[in-house]
Amino acid sequence: MSLIKNLSFEWLVGIRYTRAGKRSGRNSFISFISLISMCGIALGVAALIVVLSVMNGFQKEVRDRMLSVLSHIEVFDASGAMQDWQSVARQTFQNKEVIGAAPYVSAQAMMTRDDVVRGVIIRGVLPDQEPKVSDVAGQVRQGSFSALKPGEFNIVLGGELARGLRVGIGDKVTLIAPQGQVTPAGVLPRLKQFTVAGIFEAGHYEFDSTLAFIQLDDAEKMFRTSAPSGVRLRIKDMLQAPQVAQELANTLQGNLYLRDWSQQNSNWFAAVKTEKRMMFIILTLIIAVAAFNLVSTLVMTVTDKQADIAILRTLGASPGSIMKIFVIQGALVGLIGTALGIGFGVLVALNIDVIVPFIEHLLHVQFLPKSVYVISELPSDLDWSDVWTIGIVSVILAFLATLYPSWAAARVKPAEALRYE
Repeated sequence: MSLIKNLSFEWLVGIRYTRAGKRSGRNSFISFISLISMCGIALGVAALIVVLSVMNGFQKEVRDRMLSVLSHIEVFDASGAMQDWQSVARQTFQNKEVIGAAPYVSAQAMMTRDDVVRGVIIRGVLPDQEPKVSDVAGQVRQGSFSALKPGEFNIVLGGELARGLRVGIGDKVTLIAPQGQVTPAGVLPRLKQFTVAGIFEAGHYEFDSTLAFIQLDDAEKMFRTSAPSGVRLRIKDMLQAPQVAQELANTLQGNLYLRDWSQQNSNWFAAVKTEKRMMFIILTLIIAVAAFNLVSTLVMTVTDKQADIAILRTLGASPGSIMKIFVIQGALVGLIGTALGIGFGVLVALNIDVIVPFIEHLLHVQFLPKSVYVISELPSDLDWSDVWTIGIVSVILAFLATLYPSWAAARVKPAEALRYE
């Protein structure tokens, strides 16, 4: 009560105007419109928080699936063959962020089985070193990643690639290297049969349909390289990969190039960033529509309260005080609507893994069928910076909506307002 007593009369009147009046149905109708505006702001804010959280969740899920196969940073030699990869690996460990390193050979090839032909990316690895930089060994659903032994010419295929070639464990596939070999009959492609020793499922279609692993020595023989293509690195915080790559570029010796995971998928991440920005703009328009409903509400309030305004003016209230009253009224509606929207949006975003299955069970539908979508559950990743940005934008829009009606109220002339009272 002491707090209310200490408030200025502008605050007291502004708060009073946000509640329904008891003198006429007109006041109740104005308050109802004000309530609708408040609910519109709340729903717009909540919808924006939930949508951006789901988009963040999808981005995080896809990114994590990518990085289960990709390394955080790749270091490769300009000549295409890193003769002393162990030395380069030791140099990278001088950076405290690096926690794993493994050599690799990367090449493109064709793979055939009967009359089926597929373009593939071949990655030559050391099975005992690869778990230090990727999770592929743990994603093998059939067979074993450790079956990649030198000289045995075994191969581990992505699940979609294996299904496309119609092969299983123990079947033979023919690998065709693009680099040909010169014979008296001309240049012929190099062919080698490999035995399918494992099938992995990364959960990312691009990798599951195009990627295959073979042993490092077998890859060097197949593609006629004298050494690995480079070294793949894993760091403590994958989000720091660009910064760590820059630090390593300044410290590593030799004619080396570095590439982090964000550069390898720059087009995809740029598309997601653009989509998120556009979604923010589109959904902000919903908040803007609800916020600018306050204009009509406040204009009606000013029209209805002209006599009150005139009395306040005759009692000594300045035009600035009158303007402040209606700014406070509109701002309170915007603040309350924004607060309700943030609370509801955060609640839904944090519990979407419970809410969506409940709705699916209630309506007997499935929003993301496993037969169609790789990600069958709706992910959510609440980013508090998004929440505060949405809240600030919503409050600013509500404040802007109060300016014209408040200015109009300040221009009311007491004599003309009281003429017919």
